[in-house]
Formats: sequence, structure tokens, C-alpha cells
Amino acid sequence: MAFEQINKLPSTMSNVDLSSNELKLLKCLKEGPLSPHEASIKSDLGEKEAMSAASWLRSKGLVDISEDSKIFLFPNDEGKKYAEQGLPERRAVEWLNQMGESLVDELPLDDNEKRVVIGWLKRKKFADLEKTEDGLKLIPTGNVDETPDEGVLVLLSRKAMAEDEIDKEGLALLKGRQVLSNREEVSRIFALTDAGQNYDIENIDENIIGELTPEMIQSGDWKDKKFQRYSTETNLESSEFATLHPLTRFTEEIRSIFLQMGFTEIEDDYVESAFWNMDVLFIPQDHPARELQDTFYLSEPASFVINDEELLDQVKSIHEDGGDTESTGWGSNWSKETAQQALLRTHTTVGTIRYLSDNPEPPVRVFSVGRVFRREALDSTHLPEFTQVEGIIVEPEANFGMLIGVLKEFYRRMGFHDVRVRPAYFPYTEPSLEVEVRFGDRWLELGGAGIFRPEVTAPFGIECPVLAWGLGLERLAMLHLGIKDIRMLYQSDLQWLKDTV
Repeated sequence: MAFEQINKLPSTMSNVDLSSNELKLLKCLKEGPLSPHEASIKSDLGEKEAMSAASWLRSKGLVDISEDSKIFLFPNDEGKKYAEQGLPERRAVEWLNQMGESLVDELPLDDNEKRVVIGWLKRKKFADLEKTEDGLKLIPTGNVDETPDEGVLVLLSRKAMAEDEIDKEGLALLKGRQVLSNREEVSRIFALTDAGQNYDIENIDENIIGELTPEMIQSGDWKDKKFQRYSTETNLESSEFATLHPLTRFTEEIRSIFLQMGFTEIEDDYVESAFWNMDVLFIPQDHPARELQDTFYLSEPASFVINDEELLDQVKSIHEDGGDTESTGWGSNWSKETAQQALLRTHTTVGTIRYLSDNPEPPVRVFSVGRVFRREALDSTHLPEFTQVEGIIVEPEANFGMLIGVLKEFYRRMGFHDVRVRPAYFPYTEPSLEVEVRFGDRWLELGGAGIFRPEVTAPFGIECPVLAWGLGLERLAMLHLGIKDIRMLYQSDLQWLKDTV
């Protein structure tokens, strides 16, 4: 990254009084730009004193402070274990090559590793998967080549490295596995401005006293000292009145629109069971979203006891063979233990389905605005923690056309008049759609919607159509606020905050 000049303050002062520390630093910088460490050595100041002196010189227009920020990556505890022992898929393929083939349950891995290893074995073409009466069987392909992520992990276990120094393919694989931590390192450079270069320090007494001490008073030495002139003039930036964060204002605007459209807001907990988060929504237990690299599972509590045996039996039957619906289900065995796993909710639909279980009778029009959590790689358009806007309508005459109309009206009130929908697939809605709005010369996808499948509504005795949607708030905010990096919404960039008041 090129050095970026920060906080340069122009100065019209032709004769600026400087403290002893400021003079020492200014003299050193006459020889050329220096880092804080280099400046402290050359000036005989501590690094904190050198930084303080540089800050004062910057405020007087004599010094520029430039900074460069780099993100360094290194393995977390889990990453260190994998660097030492090998990634789960590496240990699994070594086992498979010894055994010839193996059931997934027989792999010498812990339960968490078994949940993720199947996907990685297939992705890296280490093994093929076959369904048998005894369970899922893994058959090695014969490919045992080292993959880029393995080499990167070993390299990072020896020393932390900047992102731009690391193999991109290997890094991309590791980022999705949550095995890396990072730290930001900021380097600074002090350099003279034109005013600093022209400042005449040759004839200035470096022994000027900046402050009067008790010792000077007691001894009377102050009478023979020359003191730095005290200035009563300074340039201060005008203060700003406190206001709401742009994202908070935007969220309140969304709430206001739904309330005006006749909806009631509901809230729910962040921590949920897989049963309510996924199983009641007809998400199969082998769905990729359930894997450890996509969902945050908890160790404390590790599970929730579901006491409603009748509801459990209904959901189990629907998953395995469709139950009393016309569906054939997923055709696989359903596990109560898997359903009771504790996790951080991956969507706010879990809140609306819980609300429906207690309020199955129409009419129902509710919405929620809440945090959700997914193991996403952090970049300009993705966050591991973000906000979802969820809504449902339960009415006897509700239909797909009504759903499209409600969504278009919402986006119209948000200022997006060019809205379209296209077909999509979600396990718990049919038909399903994705909403897109025109932004400039592009169409941007902002959320999904559909009508709840009978497999979702049947256990709760809901007979009316249920219109449902989930929208990403941050992406919508990016368009509304005109920013290209989603991380800006959660950074303390004071200038941007002032500009967007």
C-alpha cells in the first residue's frame, strides 16, 4: 500500500515557537524522513516523546505524518493443531489409503471434524462418496497431492505474513475454515513539509525552557532561564453535534416503512437449536449450510433439549418420508441429536417460524430486524455478522402476486423504483424468488422470498398461505449510502460519519 498522507494542516505561520523536543526532532528530519524508532535514536528522545513532538509539529504545519497499514495473518489454536497434525481431510485420506475404503463414522476424527471432512474430501478430489445401508462410505480416488492451503498453513505456523505475501489460492481455502487470526501493524513516517524545510533552526537556542518546575522556583534558577513564548492562539476544528450513526438511521427508516405498511415488529434470541433454525424449515440434515465451516456451533451450551415429542415426531416424519403431506421428504434418516445442537442463528426466519408456532391463525403480518451469524470470509461485500430484515404474511387470499407487490412497494418507499424478481430455490419455500434492484447500469440481488412449503407449515396446523422474505440490510444500506465496501458501515471513520450526517 502506498503511503497515505494524513492530517496535513496548512500553516500560515512564519515564525513558530517550538519546544525543546520539537526542535530536536525538527533538526533530525532535516536529514530526511524517519520512522518513530529512527527518530527516537537520532534525537535521543523516547518513541512516545518523538511521536508527541511530531504531532505538535504536524499541528504547526511543519511535519507530515504518513502511515501504512498491513494485515498480518497467523494460525489460531485450531490452525496450529492442523499445521502440526494435518488438516482433517489429509488425515482422512491417509487412513483411507491404508484401509482401502471406510464409513464416515469409522474415520479416526472427532465429531466436529467428521461433519466437515466429507465436503473437503470431495472438493479436493481425495475421495468419492457412496450411500450404503450401513451409512456413507468413502472410497479413495488415489489423489494424495498436497493442496495450496496445506503449504500456506505450515508456512504461517512458522511466521506471520502479510496478505499480499501469501499464495492467494491457499489463503482463500483457509479463510473459509476459520483457522486464521490476524493483527494490524501500522508503520509511520515523519517528513518535513515545505514550511518545515524552510524553518530556520540554526540560530535558535535549544535550551529554551518549556515549563516552570517546582525545583526552578525553589532554587531561583528560573530567573536566568529563557522560556518558550506561550501562544494564546490556536486553530481548532469546529465541533459537531451528536447524531445517530447512518446505519442506525437507515435501520429506523426500514422499521418505519414496515410499520406504515401495517406490520408488527417481533424479536427473538441469537442462540437457537438447529431444530428451530433448520429442521422445522425443512432444511435437510446433510445440507451444506449445516457444516462447521458455514455455521457457528456452540460448545456451551452444546445442545438444547426439545421436549415437544409430538412436534419432533412430525418433523422427523416429514424429513424422512413427507409425513402427512404430499411430499416424499428427503428420504434419509433424521437425527434428534443433530436437531438439538446449539448454534448462533443463521437467519431471522427462525424467529418468524417460532412466532407462527404460537400464532398460527390468520391474519398475521410481522417483521423483524436482527443480527445473524455465518462463517463468511470477511471482504468488501461479506460479513460474518450482519443484519437481516425478515417478514411474513399469513392470510387466506395471500398469493405469489401479493408477495411481489409488497416487496416492490417496500423498495419503492426506499427509493428504488426499478425492481425485478427472478426464480430461485430455497428448501423451505415454493415457489421462490430473488429480488433485484437496478443500481446504475447493473442489477443487484438483495434478498430471497417465497411461499412456505407445506412441509414447513403442516406441523403447526397452518392452512393459509405464508408469504415470507429475508433481505440483507447492509447491502441495501451500501446502495442507499453510496459506499462500495460493507466494512465502512462498522468502521469509525469520523470524516465519513460527518459527511453522511
